[in-house]
Amino acid sequence: MSNDGVNKGRRRFLVGATSVVGAVGAVGVAVPFVASWKPSARARAAGAPATADISKLEPGQQMTVEWRGKPVWIVHRTEEMLANLSQVEDRVSDPTSTGRSALQQPAYAQNEHRSRDPKYLVVIGICTHLGCSPTYRPEVAPSDLGENWMGGFFCPCHGSRFDLAGRVYSGVPAPTNLEVPPYSYENETTIIVGVDEENA
Repeated sequence: MSNDGVNKGRRRFLVGATSVVGAVGAVGVAVPFVASWKPSARARAAGAPATADISKLEPGQQMTVEWRGKPVWIVHRTEEMLANLSQVEDRVSDPTSTGRSALQQPAYAQNEHRSRDPKYLVVIGICTHLGCSPTYRPEVAPSDLGENWMGGFFCPCHGSRFDLAGRVYSGVPAPTNLEVPPYSYENETTIIVGVDEENA
């Protein structure tokens, strides 16, 4: 009789221990399986808006943020830079951004400065020719770009040129202006790339 009591106690212990181990194993299998249904952090970031703090961006300076795996340039244009935009209108292929480049920016950027606020240019930093990344060349009339250069972006891959509104010069390999992504201002010093009021 005493052996029956020991065997029943041992049996209960073994059944309980096996149940606990089985439950832990089931959870261990289920957690990665359920987690695999969620998009990865990289996939979430690929479509997520990018935030840019422009509070320390001095006039004439450029900063870069990444949005959807692409570099987005933000340039704080000076009054001289803005004044120089009108001086190159006869040399750019789509000065009003309403021709071949009309679909490359939201409606609020279809103007001579291609931006919401004339002081800040926001463009995707990829050449529209073959996808190289142009360099920021804000200086006027440097020796390597010529006396007619009023500042802008120069693509070293095939020589395409863009002004400080991202408008492409005529006669270069790039067919269209640099693209303006959707963006909005969260406040005076924060730009949200990837979200604008129309699509918020």
